[in-house]
Amino acid sequence: MSLSIAIALHILSAVVWVGGMFFAYMALRPVAASQLEPPVRLSLWAGVFGKFFPWVWLSILVLIGSGYMMIFKLYQTMNASPLYILIMMILGFIMMLIFLHVFFGPYRRLKQAVAAEDWPMGGSKLAQIRMLTGINTLIGLAVVAIAAGGRYLV
Repeated sequence: MSLSIAIALHILSAVVWVGGMFFAYMALRPVAASQLEPPVRLSLWAGVFGKFFPWVWLSILVLIGSGYMMIFKLYQTMNASPLYILIMMILGFIMMLIFLHVFFGPYRRLKQAVAAEDWPMGGSKLAQIRMLTGINTLIGLAVVAIAAGGRYLV
């Protein structure tokens, strides 16, 4: 039973994180860029990230906990894990490092720029976040594909 719960929580956490990035990058970003002036757009993004990033933190904690639980329940050791599991884990940690950089770097400076109404600085920080989120979205989609089909590779 605990394995089923771990799998469900793991998948839900991945959906929240990767799905949220995909929505923000592919749907919200283009509309906000085409319809909102910089002060409104940058304030919107600072607010959106303020609501989304706590969910990312929670997702990361659940992904790490449930991931290791599944590895040790199913394979007993990391060495016994199939290659696709190890690839997912490595890519997941790369995603986490990118998120940590975004959170403690450009996002922190975006909030400061919005508070100071420094729109050029805010725009440059948002551009950094956009690039890193694009990379993380692609990695996240690759992880989802590996999760779905990895066990079937020969």
